[in-house]
Amino acid sequence: MRHRDQTDGRGNRPVRVMSAPVVETHSLAKTYGLSPVLREVELRLMPGAGAFVIGGNGAGKSTLLRILAGLEAPSDGYALIFGQDTRKLAARYRRRIGVMAHQSFLYPNLTARENLQFYGELYSLADPRASAELWLERVGLADVADSRVRTFSRGMEQRLSAARAMLPEPALLLLDEPFASLDHDGVDIIASLIRGAIEHGASVIATAHAIPEIEGVDFAAYEISRGRLQPHLHKEEVRRGGRIRSLLGR
Repeated sequence: MRHRDQTDGRGNRPVRVMSAPVVETHSLAKTYGLSPVLREVELRLMPGAGAFVIGGNGAGKSTLLRILAGLEAPSDGYALIFGQDTRKLAARYRRRIGVMAHQSFLYPNLTARENLQFYGELYSLADPRASAELWLERVGLADVADSRVRTFSRGMEQRLSAARAMLPEPALLLLDEPFASLDHDGVDIIASLIRGAIEHGASVIATAHAIPEIEGVDFAAYEISRGRLQPHLHKEEVRRGGRIRSLLGR
């Protein structure tokens, strides 16, 4: 466990406080029929840390995120989020997780503003309308706030989906290919939001087909190969027979 220093409440010398992992899996496995998708996955993520998981289509990246979000049960082993088994996450813990999936979970007949305001009310935010306006600005969609989502391009919908996931400022973000379908400006916006979430203490797990670069952020890098999660090896490290923990921000 990682330690951090705090005062004892009376202004005296620092007290050592242990931080528990936000995400922890043990021998996690998932099988569909006779086809194993995930095998004995071991993953540990501390508060304020980030990890990218890469792999091709069908590698198991989305399945891993669905299990961590409590949307799907593992076939074997288990996953803990905030110390709680994902198979029985209480509502108060689910509210602390922001999920960005291939499905946007947006309502196409509502406007961008109405979508975010609806989710703000769902999350019991103090001022859902103000929060919606803030996030529309952050993802560069303020000019189309009153347009219905059904008229959006895939990239615009992806930006709004990111805003929906980050709206309640969750302690854990699970982002499934957050840069998919985005142009250069969109990639910069989402990368900036991920960096900001990390800086404010959130933990982030994101999937991708290849390791993206987010300046100033040190992410652990993993890949799923034949259902097993392992540290990602850069081709230069493979040639040297070495291992690296992170490729981002370098």
